[in-house]
Amino acid sequence: TPETLAAFRERFGLTDPAGIRYLHWLGGAVTGDFGLSLSNQRPIAELIAQRAENTFFLAGYAAVIAIPLSICLGIVAALYRGSWLDGFISTTTLAVISFPEFFVAYILIVIFAAGLGWFPSLADVSPGMGLADRLYVTFLPALTMVMIVMAHMMRMTRAAIVNLLALPYVEMAELKGMSRWRVIVVHALPNAVAPIVTVVALNMAYLIVGVVLVEVVFVYPGLGQLLVDSVAKRDVTVVQAACLIFAATYILLNLLAD
Repeated sequence: TPETLAAFRERFGLTDPAGIRYLHWLGGAVTGDFGLSLSNQRPIAELIAQRAENTFFLAGYAAVIAIPLSICLGIVAALYRGSWLDGFISTTTLAVISFPEFFVAYILIVIFAAGLGWFPSLADVSPGMGLADRLYVTFLPALTMVMIVMAHMMRMTRAAIVNLLALPYVEMAELKGMSRWRVIVVHALPNAVAPIVTVVALNMAYLIVGVVLVEVVFVYPGLGQLLVDSVAKRDVTVVQAACLIFAATYILLNLLAD
């Protein structure tokens, strides 16, 4: 009815000009007040809090695996550059990164969930779940994200170390009888930290923002799943809040990388 529409517009401030509405929304967003969900009338901050925690947990879980693994593979590829091992590592990681996230996720589900039965196909977590159980049920989505971001970090580590191995002070260390591994760990790796840290920060930004498809495939109750559900329900206010958090996190991590 016209009365219902008028009450709705009044409640959500739709009678104000667009500029005023934006300033009101921005002021509330800065203080953590994103308003009410259009679909269930619950505070958006309440809906987002647990979902954001789950998303950051998954991204952190993937980062803890991906960062040291990528650095180790990059060192091995640099140490044996030009060999079959270098070619195998580079080809495999580049092949994996060429596939979209959902394809990698479904392949892992077919192998480890449907085939071997080692892990669940759905990452069903609850607020009271213990850390060990949470790590177990979220392993496949974390592994999916690890496989996607690992190639970039591995290639950067390899390139940085290969360039440093050609420098005179590294050659001098080798002439003094130091083993190749010790030369890399003691002399090359510390000087390769800057480009590696930069690419790690950029991939952390991708882990946060690129988690949406992975959460949808594994039905993981994170911020990405909330975003997709809200789009389906046309819940504009929740979509705005989720996009703001994703964008702010991505910008912040890119600034840290710079």
